[in-house]
Amino acid sequence: MAFQQGLSGLNSASKNLDVIGHNIANGNTVGMKSSRAEFAEVYASSVNAAGGTNQGIGVAVAAVSQQFTQGNITITGNDLDIAINGAGFFELTMPNGTTTYSRAGMFKLDDDGNIVTNGGGQLMGYPTDPDGNRISFNPVPLSLPTTSPIPAQQTSGITAEFNLDARAPVWNTVTPNTPLSTYGTSLVAFDSQGLEIPVALAFRKVGNNSWEVYHGVNGADPALSTPFTVNFLADGSLDTATSTIPQIALTSANGTFNVDLDFNNITQYGTAFSVTELDQDGYRPGQFIGLKINEDGVVTGQYSNGETRAAGQISLVNFRNTQGLQPMSGGMWSATFSSGDPLRGEPGSGNFGALRAGALEDSNVDITAELVNMMTAQRAYQANAQTIKTQDQVLSTLLNMR
Repeated sequence: MAFQQGLSGLNSASKNLDVIGHNIANGNTVGMKSSRAEFAEVYASSVNAAGGTNQGIGVAVAAVSQQFTQGNITITGNDLDIAINGAGFFELTMPNGTTTYSRAGMFKLDDDGNIVTNGGGQLMGYPTDPDGNRISFNPVPLSLPTTSPIPAQQTSGITAEFNLDARAPVWNTVTPNTPLSTYGTSLVAFDSQGLEIPVALAFRKVGNNSWEVYHGVNGADPALSTPFTVNFLADGSLDTATSTIPQIALTSANGTFNVDLDFNNITQYGTAFSVTELDQDGYRPGQFIGLKINEDGVVTGQYSNGETRAAGQISLVNFRNTQGLQPMSGGMWSATFSSGDPLRGEPGSGNFGALRAGALEDSNVDITAELVNMMTAQRAYQANAQTIKTQDQVLSTLLNMR
């Protein structure tokens, strides 16, 4: 009887409409992957049935597979919105301790500075040093020090690049003598608590290709310091063989400490005195003010003292069989025996996609195509209903025979 075939067709068409409706409902869901109902014909098993006489008994939904194609990327401007451009999933540790995976990159900072989803899942990544170099392959929850300032760093070295004017006369061969303040510069160093220490440098030409260097700390007159001498070669570069550059002592309320001077790139050319670089490696304490996420997943915190410090690197995972993943609510999946174990890597390496911060991956649902599919599924449902109606008419005819 054709009732069974018709009923199976109705059930399958109904499930197909459910899948299509789910796709349409999630047309604007970030990171959502559309699904597709896949059908298989059904035959009744019979030991003695001949190959050409076995009649089909209907249809069944063999699987509902997800289509892991790339969705469009939309720019949002939110630093914690992250889109994956290519293969891979974010790895999340949920509040109950389970591990899930997602393509929806809508993240936030919680009260403790952890990078989390709307559902509280913590984004996982690799720990790094402050420069962004990975120090471990074991993923950990990523977080930023938002609750307290990063500590100050005491200055340990001063780097300077400048040109001393070769045309300048020896200071005491002219009348009036060349003031010590003619050639000089200044910067601010820091002690271990971030207290500022003003440092002044002054230069005086004492001979052909020879200059004395004075320094003053905390507003002291550089002329009161003990100078050291730097000498230059005929090509204008520093004569490192005859120039001994000592450490200088800096003093604050917390004590005295020595810093190195790096003058390796100073020159003496016949042009005006100019400073091209003057830097030191200390800084005051800094509060967290923002972050930046690179294409390779390195999360860098930005602080009020002008410093940047890496907080970790987002890791991505992939699977040998993505169709084996178990879909979950909230735009997440969980691993199964069929999907295999997660394969971890860094964004942009191997088969993993790169990250785009300030953007989100749209749903890959094609609304136009889904509406066409819905009309087709509706026609299939009507056709199967007609099959049942026709079979009912045939049965009625048989029952009414006299």
